[in-house]
Amino acid sequence: MNRETLSAQRHAIVSGIAGNMMEWYDFSVYGYFAAIIGRQFFPAENPVSSLLAAFGVFAAGFLMRPLGSLVFGHVGDKNGRKLALTASVGLMAIPTFLIGVLPTYEQIGIWAPLLLVLMRLLQGLSVGGEYTTSSIFLVEASASGHRGFLGSFVPFGSCGGVLLGSGIGAAVTNLLDHASVVSWGWRVPFLIGIAVGGLGFWIRQGLNENRVPEGGRRTSTSPVREAFRTERATMAQLIGLSAVGAVGFYMCFVYVTTYLRRIDHIAQSQALDINTISMAVLLLLIPGAGVLSDRLGRKPILLAATGGMFILAWPLFWMLHHTDLRVILLGQIGFAVLSACFWGTISATMVELVPNRLRCTVLSVGYNIGLAILGGLTPMVAVYTINRSQYDLSPAFLLMAAAAISFVSVLGLRETYRMPLVTPATPAAEAA
Repeated sequence: MNRETLSAQRHAIVSGIAGNMMEWYDFSVYGYFAAIIGRQFFPAENPVSSLLAAFGVFAAGFLMRPLGSLVFGHVGDKNGRKLALTASVGLMAIPTFLIGVLPTYEQIGIWAPLLLVLMRLLQGLSVGGEYTTSSIFLVEASASGHRGFLGSFVPFGSCGGVLLGSGIGAAVTNLLDHASVVSWGWRVPFLIGIAVGGLGFWIRQGLNENRVPEGGRRTSTSPVREAFRTERATMAQLIGLSAVGAVGFYMCFVYVTTYLRRIDHIAQSQALDINTISMAVLLLLIPGAGVLSDRLGRKPILLAATGGMFILAWPLFWMLHHTDLRVILLGQIGFAVLSACFWGTISATMVELVPNRLRCTVLSVGYNIGLAILGGLTPMVAVYTINRSQYDLSPAFLLMAAAAISFVSVLGLRETYRMPLVTPATPAAEAA
């Protein structure tokens, strides 16, 4: 590999990390302060009702992801990956900052939750085009035999953003007293988001557009229409693959801070400390999982991740519900190890499944429908199931069900790690 190619790959990696870090920092800090946001924007006599309303708005952002996937998938397939990536990172920064300055229900009444919902919808629209487009950009830019490694930097950046959000959240709750956090401190992470977003936008402005792979010309028809006509089975497969990632990530690394505080009665600062350490472990392990998938194949790593999550979900949740903070930390680190195996492998796996000409659209739609339905609803459903069943470990069964769906989906995959990335167009696509 020559120096020019190495330089281009380094720039692609930095761009993928920076953009995803910013997107997921902004998107996740909402989850960490959901309980406070619920009281500020959805006041109710029952705190569970406020929390359910706050996580309902969290889910609303995810429900916009399929629409964002259509918009940015079309842009990426018709106008290039760079434009889609740059636009998505810019669209995320502004509503995040505005959440930090929104007046509360006490100040402007019903307009406060309505404006909050609008900001979350704009965030969801942006995220719908980010993860899959950056996955495609990095995997297409990688050298043969390194697609898993380069693809792993997409979830690496996403987890880095969640880690950054968790770390800043922990700093806010440790440095400020509880009254200050509730009054104004929760706004600080959102206000910082504009600087993180500006950095991501600046880095992506310097991207070089990937050359369309040979045999992978851009479609001259509508990518959305062609994708739904020729690749419906692939999109359904992507939804199944993403199930355990969607439920697992938002349960074990976003909702978990609320779980530890409300169910285990741990201070918010301690819950965020535990989450930050676990996220750091996840971050460090993801590239290694990508390397393993380049050496051993995608299926063995994904089967280990999904099968392990099914078997260990309940025991690890039992550890999260323990009275000893060290046991709780070990339980969440266990989830981090299994999640790293999944996230370090899934980016390259998804890109390798889809024909070149429709990659942005098919991946964006398939992946984001799964994330919208499963990931966005996970915190709200977890709160509801515990409140309804009065069984504190009930979220583990949601995770087991998602793991079973993904395990079956992985079994149906063909192994692609040694196959060329260029895939022939389908007969229907050629006719179009």
